[in-house]
Amino acid sequence: MRVPRRPRRRWSTPRWAVVLIGVAGAAAIGVATFLVVDPGSAPPGPRPLTSDEVDRLAITRFRNYEAGGRAVTITVPTTAGGLVVTGSIDYRAGLGYAVVRGAGRDTSGNGLIQWNATTVLVHPVADAPPEAPASPPASGWHRRPLLTSGSSLDSALLIALNLGSDRPDNAELLPQNGAAWVRHDQVGDHRVDVMSGPAARGRPGTAGNVRYWVDPDGTMHRVRADVDSEPQPVVIDFDARRYVPVQPAPGATPTR
Repeated sequence: MRVPRRPRRRWSTPRWAVVLIGVAGAAAIGVATFLVVDPGSAPPGPRPLTSDEVDRLAITRFRNYEAGGRAVTITVPTTAGGLVVTGSIDYRAGLGYAVVRGAGRDTSGNGLIQWNATTVLVHPVADAPPEAPASPPASGWHRRPLLTSGSSLDSALLIALNLGSDRPDNAELLPQNGAAWVRHDQVGDHRVDVMSGPAARGRPGTAGNVRYWVDPDGTMHRVRADVDSEPQPVVIDFDARRYVPVQPAPGATPTR
């Protein structure tokens, strides 16, 4: 199913709060028709969204849900050097699965990881592979709650998981709550617009804490989000790698 371009519509339930408030510890989760011009010639941002940009931002999370799942690479800042999470997220089941590899001194958490909105399963692997095996190991998993504060990894996992929605977001509310166009950019072969997200409901001053790299079709290619626990942002790249459907590990439960 493809979602055609259409005029802005009113949806009965605003969905941005799910992303913006549901990620505990995160500061927020939160053009004219796309112009094929030299980015240097574009007027400097930020500026208000055009109706076309509002429509694309409103459907970008739905595009992920519509696709079923996406391959992702999540770059997580830490004081010890950072983590790179490479895997897949099933946006219909609400379940992610990936390999975690540390950079610098931060290698103690290397291994496999599977998560939903409330729980994280970890499978330590000293020599972590570049990609997670398609079938999760049948044993050796350790279960813990997904932390709601103080962990940049858990904040990043929840932000990434919430970048899918079973319906478009409320296009009327996005510009009212501070969403804006920032600039043109390029992600791989894709020309994109960088748009800042709206403020979290009940949290003034959080507009722009999340930025979305969105192509002319409304497909999300990158997200950058500020988190309270680190001065550097989390970066989520939606890869050109083929999406591998997520198989639940023992004890994992889809949340949708």
